[in-house]
Amino acid sequence: MPELPDILLYTEALQRHVVDQVIEEVTVRSPFLVRTVSPSISSLRGKTVIGIQNIGKRIILNLTDEVHLVFHLMIAGRFKWRPSGTRPKSRNDLMCITFPGGVLLLTEVGTKKRASLHIAVGADELESYDPGGIDVLTCTVETFANALRLENHTLKRALTDPRLFSGIGNAYSDEILHRAGMSPFQWTSRTSDTEAGTLLSAARSTLGQWIHSLRDEVGTSFPEKVTAFRPAMAVHGKFGMPCPICSAQVQRIVYGDRETNYCPGCQTDGIILADRALSRILKKDWPRNIEELGRTP
Repeated sequence: MPELPDILLYTEALQRHVVDQVIEEVTVRSPFLVRTVSPSISSLRGKTVIGIQNIGKRIILNLTDEVHLVFHLMIAGRFKWRPSGTRPKSRNDLMCITFPGGVLLLTEVGTKKRASLHIAVGADELESYDPGGIDVLTCTVETFANALRLENHTLKRALTDPRLFSGIGNAYSDEILHRAGMSPFQWTSRTSDTEAGTLLSAARSTLGQWIHSLRDEVGTSFPEKVTAFRPAMAVHGKFGMPCPICSAQVQRIVYGDRETNYCPGCQTDGIILADRALSRILKKDWPRNIEELGRTP
């Protein structure tokens, strides 16, 4: 799922490509994409894009007449910018918006069509799509700590809760917790003020670093390589590989279709956290720490 660094790159690229352009045609090819009935898709023709913004992981195209296109890309949704005259062809092409200067495609790989478009009219209706999470790049330490402890959850769950924090998902929460040297399973209620400050600093430096890096990579073009798995990441997607800080093997906790990656050397004092599935199968053979992990055949 695109998270804050990629979302910001999308909004910046859309600013360059579609702001002040008139919508000539809108084609929707998936019955699952549009989640609102009124106003109709056909009514968008002739409206001008006057601004781009994001609300957390949602990307909004603000049009004339206070109409707002609220896109949530979910896990596999992606925007593509193509030359004028491009027509949607692939089964993955869900939507096509034609402008005088080019074509904006919304694609989604896979059979599970989770990406969505809501059409909101007016500021109040647009605000209803804001889950309420704070911006970690601008908030105070006190505000961050209060949000973190609002409910008693693990740090991993809290960081990825859009009601608490804006734009952080599975990938960057792994990277933030690794940089902070904190366990993903630590309870928020047991997090001290000092630890909250450390976590906020790690969030800002991690997200800031990736925003800067991706901006350099994309330049003035349109983002094409939007992914949650990048070679330069420290732990996310690096199960079994050495941690770049301490060289311990990166571990994972699998739950459903997601996983948490962490370094036991940097984050859990050498302890291997129990996996909800595999640890139950292995039982006594499940390694409890780095030393036992090294002896596992």
